Amino acid sequence: MLTRLEVQGFKNLLDVSVDFGPFTCIAGANGMGKSNVFDVIEFLSYLATDTLVESSQRVRGSSGMRGGDPRDLFWDGYRDHDRVIRLAAEMVVPREVEDDLGAPARATTTFLRYEVSLGYERPTGEGSVGRLSLLSEELRHIRRGEAAKFLKFPHSAKRFRSAVVVGERRGGAFLSTEYRESGTVINVHGDGGSFGKPQPRAAARAGRTVLSTVTTNDYPTILAARREMQSWRRLALEPSALRAPDGLTAPRQLNPDGRHLAATLYRIAHDRTQASGELGPEATYARVAGRLSDLSGVGVKGLTVELDQVREVFTLFLEERGDLRLPARALSEGTLRFLALCVLLEDPTFTGLICMEEPENGIHPANLPAMLQLVKDLAVEPDEAPDETNPFRQIIVNTHSPGVVQLCSTDDLLLAEVRPQLAPDGSFVRALSLLPFRGSWRAASGEPYFTEADVIAYLVAPPDTQLMLPLEFVK
Repeated sequence: MLTRLEVQGFKNLLDVSVDFGPFTCIAGANGMGKSNVFDVIEFLSYLATDTLVESSQRVRGSSGMRGGDPRDLFWDGYRDHDRVIRLAAEMVVPREVEDDLGAPARATTTFLRYEVSLGYERPTGEGSVGRLSLLSEELRHIRRGEAAKFLKFPHSAKRFRSAVVVGERRGGAFLSTEYRESGTVINVHGDGGSFGKPQPRAAARAGRTVLSTVTTNDYPTILAARREMQSWRRLALEPSALRAPDGLTAPRQLNPDGRHLAATLYRIAHDRTQASGELGPEATYARVAGRLSDLSGVGVKGLTVELDQVREVFTLFLEERGDLRLPARALSEGTLRFLALCVLLEDPTFTGLICMEEPENGIHPANLPAMLQLVKDLAVEPDEAPDETNPFRQIIVNTHSPGVVQLCSTDDLLLAEVRPQLAPDGSFVRALSLLPFRGSWRAASGEPYFTEADVIAYLVAPPDTQLMLPLEFVK
């Protein structure tokens, strides 16, 4: 769980610090750069796995395409000045993880703060391109006794916090930066604290974050932080992927684009039958169909996934109340997206941080309450300990829909605005800010916030936009 994100110098995020809870809705007009918040979260996830070059190429550039110039990632990146991105993430990590060889690892402590600074190395010759460089990297623990100050969202201390914030650390950092005459060194410290010599890694020759190089259980807490960051993903459900057939050898885990929907539901239904003693997969199918029936205009009688042994494919069928039987490829885009979220709700193995762009897309305004409630239900319930019935999931969505904003609790809202900020050169520039609602748990003393008055113009429809029926229809 990502509990706090601090960003300096990434795209239009000149200086942003934001606290997150189980569910967060970032709202604002188009063109504000709301998606850059998701980009930086994705970027941190890539840094936990890929090289610096690969990570920079996987993030959307200024043109919206991936694989662009690394300067696209920096604030004012094309001016002739030194470029630095500073990122910090406070997170609750899993206690038990597996390394890349399948061996178990147990983190010493589960509440951590990770910091990384990246610079830009100019091209060294004609025809070459610039690249990112690692400037510093830190991984430190947050004391369990101080967790209440850092976990700011409303939650149960006895049931939730005591279950997710566990372990102790008596030594210093797990990763630390040391500046030597020979160059910057990232020290890797063992879970034993002050015992044992740290392992130095030269930052200039790293080509990737040091955290991403920890693949075995020799450093279990660093590995747990890496696994947590790897679980941060962007869910972008595509109708073509949701409609694609699944062969018997297809992965039975839903892709971020929605591929493998039928195979995933088939696996969940049969796993639930074996694990919980349900009479059969029909019980899972019935729960998914019941949730799908929350959509008005969709007359759901039943749902099933059939295995065709001859063609060796899984096919998802929806049976309507008029006894019409439709395969997934015949369903509307909005119905398919809603169905995919219903399936994820049933999957206890689907955990981590999930970012969703504009979940209202393809949904009739009358179905916005059902869609928003489903998205919120995906998030962990912070009054109970996470388990198979309460998976440890975190949801962040962004939206420009006034309808979604009106349905959200003010505690869950962040307002995206472009506001004046002080640049490193002392000038004032316009950059993205994320403002909490006045009096909400995110609002800090002396820090900017928004009120009802700030969103009136955003929530009210412009003049002359009301749908008017011709007089003949009124008669």
